[in-house]
Amino acid sequence: MRVRDVMTADPVTVRPGDTLRTVQDRMSAHECRRLPVVDLAGQLCGIITDRDVRLALNSPLVMRERWQDDMLLDHTLVDACMTPDPVTTAPDASVSGAIDLLLRHKISGLPVLDGDRLVGIVTVTDLLRALARLLQPGEA
Repeated sequence: MRVRDVMTADPVTVRPGDTLRTVQDRMSAHECRRLPVVDLAGQLCGIITDRDVRLALNSPLVMRERWQDDMLLDHTLVDACMTPDPVTTAPDASVSGAIDLLLRHKISGLPVLDGDRLVGIVTVTDLLRALARLLQPGEA
């Protein structure tokens, strides 16, 4: 089985200059927990997760008012919180190879690149869905 068989094609993305509010809105609208970050030329330059957003907004040591959280959401940019140059895979890579990358790097999602072009993302959720299909009675 290949990554192309299990990945989410044409993932929702954000740009480095977008705000964390944009990230939060897109994650909520598309029910996802990570977004590839692409530059103006459409090249992958990072990945941002819901955990990155939470870490930027929440400190157990600092008490803030709601308006301060809103200010952070509206003024903190993706490039300040994203992971640059994320680990990636290719659509023709084996699923077992993608799983190995996820485990080795202790991450839960891999952008999928065909050359320099972002074509998808494969996540632990995608892999669990594929496993569930394989375990269905009567399905191969």
